[in-house]
Amino acid sequence: MMRELVYYVAVSLDGFIAGPNGEYDAFSVEGDHMTAINERYSDTVATHVAEAFGVEADGRMFDTVLMGWNTYAVGLPYGITSPYRHLRQIVFSREHAAPAEQVEGVEVTDRDPVEFVRELKAEEGSSIWLCGGGALASALADEIDRLVIKRYPVLFGAGVPLFGPREYAARAFEAVESRAFESGVTLGEYARRG
Repeated sequence: MMRELVYYVAVSLDGFIAGPNGEYDAFSVEGDHMTAINERYSDTVATHVAEAFGVEADGRMFDTVLMGWNTYAVGLPYGITSPYRHLRQIVFSREHAAPAEQVEGVEVTDRDPVEFVRELKAEEGSSIWLCGGGALASALADEIDRLVIKRYPVLFGAGVPLFGPREYAARAFEAVESRAFESGVTLGEYARRG
């Protein structure tokens, strides 16, 4: 059985995964939704955060994370060069090279994302997490097997959309699970149809 590509991401009510300058602080990390998310999706917690809060990121859900450069670069000003050390980290960029000193566990590539993901899917392992951003999600839209959307009760007004621009091509997904939390966050899971 082939590995799945799962786009697991937080999104505002108006469809943005980050603000215009990469802001994501409006996505609250406090509330009843966090326990459920950390239990099932612990592999998506940054390694340094997981260690600080005792969250066990054990690779049972994901063993690989894919990011666009802007998603990866969010942590660089804070010295976070390997945010998900517990996962194989692949960063797609046509404009940026790897950091000056090669960061262990981070692979920066300018390869075609679709071709690369098809190769990853054919390998042994757990699911592959598409972390962001919107442009990479748009490029990989036809390869996404599952969407896990954490919808937060906030409006951004502008920012990085869930999917970047692409030609019109309707793709059907079926709802697998939907869960609402007292915090106002809803967690929806959708599987590609057919």
